[in-house]
Amino acid sequence: MVEVQPTVVIADPLADSAVDVLSRDFNIRTIDGTDVATLHSALADAEAVVVRSATTIDAAALEAAPKLKVVARAGVGLDNVAVSEATERGVMVVNAPTSNIVSAAEQAITLLLASARHTSVASRSLREGRWDRKKFTGVEVRGKTVGVVGLGKIGQLVAARMKAFDTEIVAYDPYVQPSRAAQMGIKLMSLEEVLAVSDFVTVHLPKTPETAGLIAKDELARMKPGARIINAARGGLIDEAALYDALQSGHLAAAGLDVFATEPCTDSPLFELDNVVATPHLGASTREAQDNAGLAVAKSVSLALAGEFVPDAVNVQAGGIVDEDVRPYLTLAERLGRTVTAVCDGALQSVTVEVEGPITASDVSVLQLAASKGLFSAVADSVTYVNAPLVAKQRGVDVGLRVNADSPALQNTVTLRGALVDGQAVSVSGTVAGIGDEQPKLLEVNGFDLDIDAAGALLFLSYNDHPGVVGLIGGTLGDLEINIGSMQVSRKAAGGEAFMVMTTDAEVPADVAAHIQRTVGADAAAAVTLED
Repeated sequence: MVEVQPTVVIADPLADSAVDVLSRDFNIRTIDGTDVATLHSALADAEAVVVRSATTIDAAALEAAPKLKVVARAGVGLDNVAVSEATERGVMVVNAPTSNIVSAAEQAITLLLASARHTSVASRSLREGRWDRKKFTGVEVRGKTVGVVGLGKIGQLVAARMKAFDTEIVAYDPYVQPSRAAQMGIKLMSLEEVLAVSDFVTVHLPKTPETAGLIAKDELARMKPGARIINAARGGLIDEAALYDALQSGHLAAAGLDVFATEPCTDSPLFELDNVVATPHLGASTREAQDNAGLAVAKSVSLALAGEFVPDAVNVQAGGIVDEDVRPYLTLAERLGRTVTAVCDGALQSVTVEVEGPITASDVSVLQLAASKGLFSAVADSVTYVNAPLVAKQRGVDVGLRVNADSPALQNTVTLRGALVDGQAVSVSGTVAGIGDEQPKLLEVNGFDLDIDAAGALLFLSYNDHPGVVGLIGGTLGDLEINIGSMQVSRKAAGGEAFMVMTTDAEVPADVAAHIQRTVGADAAAAVTLED
C-alpha cells in the first residue's frame, strides 16, 4: 500500500531551498494565494499552508480547510493570519521570528543614514544631470542621540550597531527591565522623553491595537526640531498624515520609511517630499533572510505534521525552545495523559502534572501542555498542542504543574495525579529510559508498581488475584488473533488486589476489553493505544 503524502500548499513565493526541503516528504501545491477562490479550493485537502505577507488566512480560509494542521508564515509579522480562529480550531500557527532580524535591522540603519545624507534625492538629482553638492549638505551621525522605540530582537541589533557610530542610545520599551537595558549600555525612558531628546528615532514595534498610531500628531510635535524618524517595522505605527505635516513644515528634517499603513503603497503624499527616503517594504528582502525564513518554516511544518512540539508556534502555551533533556519527556507526558483517561472510571475534575528529578533544572512547563494533549485526545476531536488548554477549560478540568528537584527514585519521573468528580483518585507515573534511543516507560498505575514500555496498544486489568486469569485472557485474545507482546502483574499481597498490564500487537476493542472483564470477574478493564 502506497502511503499518501500530506499536502502542503505554498500560497506565496518561497525560497527554492525551502521548497526543496518540503518536497522531500510532502505533496507540494503551489498557488497564487491572493486569488481567494483558488486559495480556498487548494486548502480543501491541505494539512499545511505556507504564506508570506500577500496571502491572507482568515476565518473563511480556515473554514475551507477541514484537514489543516498548521499555518506557516515565512516571516515575522502575522497581520495576515487569523491566529485566534486558528487556535480555536487547533490549527498551529508558526512563523520565523529570527529569520530576518539582521536584514530588518540593517534596512533601518540604511534608511537612517540615507535620511541623514539626502541620499535618495541627491541620487535622483545627479541622474537628472545636476551637480548640487551644496544643496544636499547633511549631518553626521556621530555624537547624536538615537532613540529606539521597541527594544526587541531587531531593536537591540539596531542599538548595538548604532553604538559603533559613536552615538548615545536611549530607548522606550515598557517590557524591558532597566537593569537589562543597562547591561546593553542603553538608558530606558518614557516614549515622550525618547522623542524629546533624540536626533534620530527608529521604531521597532509589532503592530497591535495598542501600538497602531502610537506616534501621531502630538508625539511628532514633541520631537526635537530637525530630528529624523525611521520606520522599518510595521506600517501604521506612525500617523502618516501627521508625519507629512511635520516634514512639510520643517519641524522634522527627514524620514526613512520602509512600511506603510496600506500596502502595496505606490501613491502617497509623502512621496512628494524630498526629505523622505522610501522603499517598498524591503526589510526582509535579502537572499539570506528569505532562505532563513523558508528553511525555518519548512522545519516547523515538518515537526507539526509529525505531531511534535514546534518551538516557533505562536499560539502554543509554554512555547519556545525545549531543552534537549526535556524533549524525550514530551512523548512520555502525552502518553501518561492518555493512560489516565483510559484507567479512570469517571469524569476528571483536576489533574496535577508532577515532575521530579534533575530534569527540573530546565523549564518543564511544556510537559503540562503535553499531558493535557494526551488527556483529551480520546474524548475530543482534534486535540493539539494549540487547543489543549482551551479543551481543558471547556471541559472544566484544571491541569496544574508541580516541580520537585528531588526524586525518591533518583531518576527523572513524571506523574499525573487526577481527582475525579465523584471523589476518586487516579495516578499514573513514568520515566524515560535508554541512552540515545530514549523510550517512555510506565512505572506505576494507581499505586501498583510496573516497568513496561509506554508504547503501542495496552490492556489494563484490575482484579482480585486468583489462578487462571492469564489463561482466560490469552485464550480470548488468541481467538481474535491478537498477539500479546509482554505482560506484567503487580499485586500488593497474594490473593489480594492485583493489577495487570499487557502490550498487544493490535488494539483491543472496547467490547473485547469488557468481555475480558466479565470473563475473569475483574473490577475494571481498559484498553488504550498510546500512539496515533
